[in-house]
Amino acid sequence: MDTLHAILLGLIQGLTEFLPVSSSGHLAIAQHFLPGFEQPGLLFDVLLHFATTLAVIIYFRKDVWKLLTCFFRKDAYAIDDRHTFWMIILGSIPTAVIGLSGKDFFEGLFENLLVIGCMLLLTAMLLIVAEKTRKDGRSLAEIRINDALLVGVVQGMAIIPGISRSGSTIATLLLRGIDGEAAARFSFLLALPAICGAMLLSMKDLQHVTASELPAYGIGAIMAFASGLFAIRWLMNVVRRKRLAGFAVYCLLVGSSIIGYSMLAG
Repeated sequence: MDTLHAILLGLIQGLTEFLPVSSSGHLAIAQHFLPGFEQPGLLFDVLLHFATTLAVIIYFRKDVWKLLTCFFRKDAYAIDDRHTFWMIILGSIPTAVIGLSGKDFFEGLFENLLVIGCMLLLTAMLLIVAEKTRKDGRSLAEIRINDALLVGVVQGMAIIPGISRSGSTIATLLLRGIDGEAAARFSFLLALPAICGAMLLSMKDLQHVTASELPAYGIGAIMAFASGLFAIRWLMNVVRRKRLAGFAVYCLLVGSSIIGYSMLAG
């Protein structure tokens, strides 16, 4: 992998991992249309996941610290933080089950542009419906067991290329009556176990990586971290201002274009 492709991959991963437009869908589209473009190598995949995980931890450092210390604190907010901690653990279970059991099937869809286009349209519909029906809802501490389980299932299904993880989970929580900012925070915190799990799974064959690839990989990881941090900040502002419809329009345009292209090419 050359430096230019590493930078491109890092930007795509960092931006689309957190913006509601599907990182897997964009990587699959890029691989199809860009000459010589390849999916990330093993180490690069690990580094990208590490970079995006670090971006979440840094942006939500106060939330992460409160969750890590919630069982040792006795302040007024400790009970709410413990509740959120257990809801994240609970929501991670269906994600792990779906991810581990259906990984091979879902990865087989990465070359199917028609499926990717349709899933982008589904993401757009979810964003539009959630944006139109959202109200001032429940807080982070009021997320229930059935909310956590449902959003965990949705996050697991977002392995399908074209379904945005952040978009589908935030939309699901909004439809369940969760406040917009609370929905976004829970979505990003719920992503941490999933991203860390994916990173660990990607480490099993690192012995095949050559030393010559390391500089480009490092640059790509830096790009993923910087663009990921920017994407999180941007999306949080968008959710607060109730403007998810812009991303829905983008997904509609890209999804429709990909469907049209796949039908003409087929």
